[in-house]
Amino acid sequence: QVQLMESGGGLVQAGGSLRLSCAASRNIFRFNAMGWYRQAPGNQRELVARLTSGGSTNYADSVKGRFTISRDGAKNTVYLQMNSLKPEDTAVYYCNVEFFSTYWGQGTQVTVSS
Repeated sequence: QVQLMESGGGLVQAGGSLRLSCAASRNIFRFNAMGWYRQAPGNQRELVARLTSGGSTNYADSVKGRFTISRDGAKNTVYLQMNSLKPEDTAVYYCNVEFFSTYWGQGTQVTVSS
């Protein structure tokens, strides 16, 4: 079992920045991968950024160059730094862990006003 606790969402104006955090209950380097997904109303949940245990990353085309995923092993935490935010980034953001099974955080709302 893995418990995930997200934080850092909120309301920001277009062009602003937010940093999301996801604290895991276990050593994150044991996970195959950690990532961030998002789901806007009426849309399917989509991958935003993913970080493997080996350090490889991949990003959705819509966030490349603006978002950065990173981790802190000492804190068992993965981050999503979001810069140059756009109204279309508005969604609930979910932390995800791949570790024998798939685990999800409770989600954190990000709202970008125009």
